[in-house]
Amino acid sequence: MKKVLVVDDSAFMRKLISEFLTSTKQLEVIGIARNGEDAIAKIKRLQPDVVTLDVEMPKMNGIDALRRIMEECPVPVVMLSSTTIEGADETVKAMELGAVDFVSKPSGTISLDLHKIQGEMVEKVVAASKVNVRKITGTLERNTAKDKDTEVGSDVAKPLPIDRTWGVKSPKVILIGTSTGGPRALQNVLTELPRQLDAPIVVVQHMPPGFTRSLANRLDGQAAINVKEAEDGEILAKGTAYIAPGGIHTRVVEIGGQLSIELSKEEPRNGHRPSVDILFESASLLRHYAKIAVILTGMGADGSQGLIKLKEQGEVKAIAESRETCIVFGMPKSAIATRLVDRVEHIGDIPRSIMTYMV
Repeated sequence: MKKVLVVDDSAFMRKLISEFLTSTKQLEVIGIARNGEDAIAKIKRLQPDVVTLDVEMPKMNGIDALRRIMEECPVPVVMLSSTTIEGADETVKAMELGAVDFVSKPSGTISLDLHKIQGEMVEKVVAASKVNVRKITGTLERNTAKDKDTEVGSDVAKPLPIDRTWGVKSPKVILIGTSTGGPRALQNVLTELPRQLDAPIVVVQHMPPGFTRSLANRLDGQAAINVKEAEDGEILAKGTAYIAPGGIHTRVVEIGGQLSIELSKEEPRNGHRPSVDILFESASLLRHYAKIAVILTGMGADGSQGLIKLKEQGEVKAIAESRETCIVFGMPKSAIATRLVDRVEHIGDIPRSIMTYMV
């Protein structure tokens, strides 16, 4: 059984979370903590396999506690957050600082209806408990914002060979799918693409409603390209990344020779909304565009069926993140298993890999 430390300033929430986690035979709650200082002391003493950490706490809040945990006693952390704008911003910051995943409380700091997310919480804590913490600490990125008027990538290793045999005459669109560990993976990729990128990017990151706008805004402040949450009906512009809104499927459609976003709230696909499969399948219908499909870290297999559809029609190159740098290797592993992936790359090499196809 994996050992869990539960950190929350509410005694009621600590009790409820502990009951949920111990209801499975995979997890054992070995301790509780009421604030960040208490949590750090108990992590050092009890050495849990995974920690649940509330974002909003007195004395030392979840963000400050997470920063110190990653510096002093690294361990996989799952954040518990409210869906307020401030809570969403703090949660995105936590993902950047090294939290493996987060769970959104249904109704604020003290959620009497927490049972609604019991299954999700258990699944994410179990998954986080299996993460090698060295993958988290080994790829913690610099968090300074980049000047959007300057080119980036000067610190990237020498370029990979350009593929001049592919998509030479076709306009291009870049499609990215990711889940657990995705916010930091996206930061690694999007911040190393040049401002004058000659293609739009559409991203599906598995997130609930209320968090993707904060993610887009934070990435926009760090990347040379523009990053925004996708809006229904908007025309895609080159050098801009559009992040699918949480809880809404996002498609790319061609209207009058231009690409446009189409949003819908139909049923989840294999438990996901937005779904990478649905994004990829929509792009497979774009007859006049070459597509670059990228699958990054994440649980499950979302994107694999969509990749098959993409490869059945038109010009497509596929890149998957390697096992060595994935927080969770599920989605890239499933994509690689289709034998349709052209390149498997460490996260730091994916921006260069994308650019080899941008001829």
